[in-house]
Amino acid sequence: MDDSTSRVAPKLLELLVCPLTKGRLQYDAQAGELISEKAKLAYPIRDGIPIMLISEAREIKE
Repeated sequence: MDDSTSRVAPKLLELLVCPLTKGRLQYDAQAGELISEKAKLAYPIRDGIPIMLISEAREIKE
């Protein structure tokens, strides 16, 4: 993924929480995703916009 399409403003990252758990998110710049450890979900970032819909999130398998 092109770094410029997945980059999110740092201030925005501070404000975003998981819509399911309301917990903090970790930014994975390489994958272009926001990770919710509690929910085991990865929310995609498309064109610099986090897609914070549970239906769009990828399930994280352990």
